[in-house]
Amino acid sequence: MAASLRPPEVPQTTMATAIGCETVHGFCRAILERDDLASKLRPPRRADGSALADDAGGSPLYIDRPARCAGLVMGGGAAPLPRPGELREPEARVRCLARFAHHELMAVELFAWALLRWPELPGALRQGLLAALADEQRHTTLYLERLHAHGASLLDHAPHSDYFWRQAPAIAASPHGVQAFLAAMGLTLEQANLDFALLYRDAFRAAGDEESAAVLQQIFDEEISHVALAAHWMRVLDGGQRSLTAIYLDAVPFPLSPARAKARRFEAAARRRAGLDEEFIELIRGARSSQETASPRPPAPGSGLEESGRIGGR
Repeated sequence: MAASLRPPEVPQTTMATAIGCETVHGFCRAILERDDLASKLRPPRRADGSALADDAGGSPLYIDRPARCAGLVMGGGAAPLPRPGELREPEARVRCLARFAHHELMAVELFAWALLRWPELPGALRQGLLAALADEQRHTTLYLERLHAHGASLLDHAPHSDYFWRQAPAIAASPHGVQAFLAAMGLTLEQANLDFALLYRDAFRAAGDEESAAVLQQIFDEEISHVALAAHWMRVLDGGQRSLTAIYLDAVPFPLSPARAKARRFEAAARRRAGLDEEFIELIRGARSSQETASPRPPAPGSGLEESGRIGGR
């Protein structure tokens, strides 16, 4: 997209120019404590373009909710996501893109939240989380650009669902510490996006919106590394003695569960690329939600059950 078409909510600068954003701690606090979109999408770099100083090892900081301006205010839920076959209608595509952009924005905030909540993490894990945060910022921007191309803005779609943020108290209270976060974000929400991203990639393509389909393909490709990051560190932090299945089942915070880590379209190959073993893949493939168990018919895309994945339902 040409620079002149960049939507106004996407920051023009590529530098972390704000005072107090020269360290990882200050950068993460700015994302959570400033209410504007530009502050939340400013990349993790110093004003001169160099890497942020990693001030690991300070006191843990718990922030229960991020600051949000009026156009980003969150409510309790969300209307059903348009079904893939409905994306022939421009308004349905706009609703999908706004929902997807907000999912990515919540992920940005929650990676910042985790870095503040557990400052004592190994340096390699902190850098991995910071890199994932930067990916989520870029994903948000890609969706914002597609919204702008459709003549729309994320700020016009408030209130937004707070589904990701509703998981934060249980994650913070878990005795499993950052493993609860990795289980919730990487191995549940982001794992589900391996399915939902391709489902909606194909739907946008069928609707003739190849540009949005390309964005979903890019996000799918990069999501694999986020799932891999979570799986690797779940094993490392556990000491390498137990299976990923056992570690995940212990650490995943309720109400998240294996059934919320997938869509009806199940991408086993993508999970293998992320380093998930066959036992864990089959656990996710075979998991059924309480709604599915109670219903003789599988849920349709766009139903409330798709609140389980990064894209569907929230």
